[in-house]
Amino acid sequence: MITRRVLLGTALALGLAGTAAAEFPERSVTLVIPFAAGGSTDVVGRIVAERMSQELGQQIVVQNVGGAGGSLGAQQVAAADADGYTILMGTVATHALNPLILKQKPYDPVADFAPVSLLVLVPNVLAVNPELPVNTVQELIDLAKTEPLAYASSGNGTPLHLSGELFKSMAGIEIDHIPYKGSGPALTDVLGNQVPIIFDNLPSASSHISSGKLRALGVTTAERAASFPDVPAIAETLPGYETYSWNALFAPAGTPPEAIEALANAAKAAMADPAVAERMAEFSATIVASTPEELAEHVKTEMAKWEPVVKDANVSMD
Repeated sequence: MITRRVLLGTALALGLAGTAAAEFPERSVTLVIPFAAGGSTDVVGRIVAERMSQELGQQIVVQNVGGAGGSLGAQQVAAADADGYTILMGTVATHALNPLILKQKPYDPVADFAPVSLLVLVPNVLAVNPELPVNTVQELIDLAKTEPLAYASSGNGTPLHLSGELFKSMAGIEIDHIPYKGSGPALTDVLGNQVPIIFDNLPSASSHISSGKLRALGVTTAERAASFPDVPAIAETLPGYETYSWNALFAPAGTPPEAIEALANAAKAAMADPAVAERMAEFSATIVASTPEELAEHVKTEMAKWEPVVKDANVSMD
């Protein structure tokens, strides 16, 4: 009788433990967005957080932690408790560029994080002020070989800066880089023809392209963007050229597998929602909704791609 009671008690305990593990999350989850409110990463993050909250049955609370090109927010999540209740909206900056550019490494993008899901890819765009006498990528390359030109970006070491550096390297040309403190100031000067060329996120520049205030020469993804099908891919002129921004979910390293699985499943369901897909299309974003394993490989591939570009451009930051 005693043995039977012990066995029943053990079975009950194991059952309760399994139920508790399956019930993640039991409270709200904090999603750290490592940039200021209002940018494309913030907007994507809030859309996804709202839909994932419905799937998880618990609120995902968005917390903006801007600074140091996304490194401050990423560092905060890397140091958080590994329980699944603090996660990061990572980007190409937090998990590929900053670790290559920063002299002081505040975190390891591989060892300090548990991948959850690669959510979306977002094209960048090469655009010019309409007063610049070029209509194609090849015409810009030809002009750059005959006269000095400059391009604007949202800042040193950003994906847009390095998109420009990769373009210069592959085209065999020299164009001066003019860094700004954000996309807004950069766009203002290009619209005013203070600087003739810009590399920008396509969502940020799209309204100016549609109005004719900017002339889009090419998108940076391997294929044309569905929202601007008449704008060629730069790769149509420079085969192999490809850059993009991306958004992905990460948790601290050591987060329990059941929490990672629950978050990944919620992310997949959220991205499959037609309403979410419609919102992502407004940003010219391509939905991926990868597995954790696929995101891990993506991070390694991105770091390998950008390392020679950062080295050749001699980009470093304190």
